[in-house]
Amino acid sequence: MRLSRYFLPVLKEAPSDAQIVSHQLMLRAGMIRQEAAGIYAWLPLGLRVLNKVEQIVREEMDRAGAVELLMPTLQLADLWRESGRYDAYGPEMLRITDRHERELLYGPTNEEMVTEIFRASVRSYKDLPKNLYHVQWKFRDERRPRFGVMRGREFLMKDAYSFDLDAEGARKSYNRMFVAYLNLYARMGLKAVPMRADTGPIGGDLSHEFIVLAETGESAVFCHKDLVEMDPPGADVDWYGDLQPLVDQRTALYAATEEMHDEAAFDAIPEGDRLSARGIEVGHIFSFGTKYSEPMKAYVMGPDGKEVPAQMGSYGVGVSRLLGAIIEASHDEGGIIWPESVAPFHVGIVNMRQGDGACDAACDSAYKALQAAGVDVLYDDTDARGGAKFATMDLIGLPWQLIVGPKGIADGVVELKNRKTGERVSEPLDAVIARLTGKAA
Repeated sequence: MRLSRYFLPVLKEAPSDAQIVSHQLMLRAGMIRQEAAGIYAWLPLGLRVLNKVEQIVREEMDRAGAVELLMPTLQLADLWRESGRYDAYGPEMLRITDRHERELLYGPTNEEMVTEIFRASVRSYKDLPKNLYHVQWKFRDERRPRFGVMRGREFLMKDAYSFDLDAEGARKSYNRMFVAYLNLYARMGLKAVPMRADTGPIGGDLSHEFIVLAETGESAVFCHKDLVEMDPPGADVDWYGDLQPLVDQRTALYAATEEMHDEAAFDAIPEGDRLSARGIEVGHIFSFGTKYSEPMKAYVMGPDGKEVPAQMGSYGVGVSRLLGAIIEASHDEGGIIWPESVAPFHVGIVNMRQGDGACDAACDSAYKALQAAGVDVLYDDTDARGGAKFATMDLIGLPWQLIVGPKGIADGVVELKNRKTGERVSEPLDAVIARLTGKAA
């Protein structure tokens, strides 16, 4: 993409009401624009990252055996009355009446609707286990939306729902999601720690939040420091084998949000192994048994011929919130530092003298070669000054900057800068292209 044709409304300064780094940088980098309190338009650069984050989530859900569908954003109030949650949920729910006086709501979550879909189609234990998920916009009318996409009213979420015959099967489904979450966060360059958590209005008796440590985190978290350094399980696990040892490896060490914190248990950890910090929740998983299946009559026939309510769980990932979490974990004074897996573009080409024949030719050649190799590239072909171009590239955080200037071209080299380390190398253009495309020079 040529910057001269792109839409990238960067700002020199963030609005005064942007309180945390991720909110400031997302606004300054032209990723989002606020349209109302807690409601944002996703501009082209932000949407590219959002789509990449969503795709990683989708791939890891598919790998773990979940099946994608898409449920509507509007739900019938009567479904929520079946579960008993319609009146109990509170003012965060946006309630709507259509022209026929039917009561609807803009879904904050989908336990009721997915249970209704399941009960209409699944009757036998032979059809279990099932895990259905979708990636969909939600709305919760937060009293004080703040921190940009970290606590907005409208947000993109992946929510998955498992159905099993018995508690043993439900625990296996829970473990699959637990392990899948560890993998998906690692792919985004995040170290997310699973922590025992309150189940909240979803309900249930088994629950973990996945927390990214950050100074601007919403709440205090407490854990054994070894949890932060553990490697992810990886993609080659046996998803339908025994995953309990992988879960036990994490849950055997102390980790809890402030709502579930046990000070005595934490103090029992050797002082050098204790870690107390602030954290950002980026995912929450629950196993809640028959909380929804029983009142909504989602029954399945067991092998003994008896009908029992399905055992259920739900598993959420804040997709749009993850962008804020990644920025909080990966930035410097110049701007964002995107991990390569979610960067909006892999390479930014900086033409230091637009209009110079040799510089233009080298940039055009690099642009075509990178595009042909399938590399996402943003080419700054504008006539802005070099300092402004560098500032923009650092701000938007692309992993690599390919810098082309008249002096280097005269010497037969271009410059390649690594955004994360700041390291610069000067090499012939062909060698740089080989580096960026992963080919041998």
